[in-house]
Amino acid sequence: MKFHTEYLWFNTSKHREYINITGEVEKALKKSGIKEGMILVSAMHITAGIYVNDAENGLIQDIDEWLEKLAPFKEDYRHHRTGEENGDSHLKSLLVHHEVIIPVTDGKLDFGPWQQVYYAEFDGQRRKRVIIKVMGE
Repeated sequence: MKFHTEYLWFNTSKHREYINITGEVEKALKKSGIKEGMILVSAMHITAGIYVNDAENGLIQDIDEWLEKLAPFKEDYRHHRTGEENGDSHLKSLLVHHEVIIPVTDGKLDFGPWQQVYYAEFDGQRRKRVIIKVMGE
C-alpha cells in the first residue's frame, strides 16, 4: 500500500466561507499515482469542516442559512467566557463534521454525478489548514 500526504492552507477574507477544493484533491490523487484506494480529507481546526455535496450556489446559501439557524451567532455561549467569541463556529463545525473519506476507483474520485468536496470555514480571517491523505495501490 502507498500513501501520499498534502496540506492545503486557507486564510479566508470572510468569517464564513465555503470553498470547493475538489480540484486540489484530484491533483493530490494524480500526484500519488494511486489507482485503487481512498482519500481522507480533514480540516485540522475545530472551527472548520469538510463536506461533500452539490456545487450549486443556491444550495450553498441554503446550507449556510441552515447552519446559522441551528447554531446562530449569539453573545451568551459559555465558550465565550474563555475570551473567545466563536462558540457558534464550533457548533457549525460539529454539524458539518471535520472530514470525509472518498473512494478512489481506476485512478479517479469515485463520486456521484454532482458530488464535490468543500472546505467550510466558520471562523475565518486567519490561517488554517486541511490534510489530504491518499491511501491505496
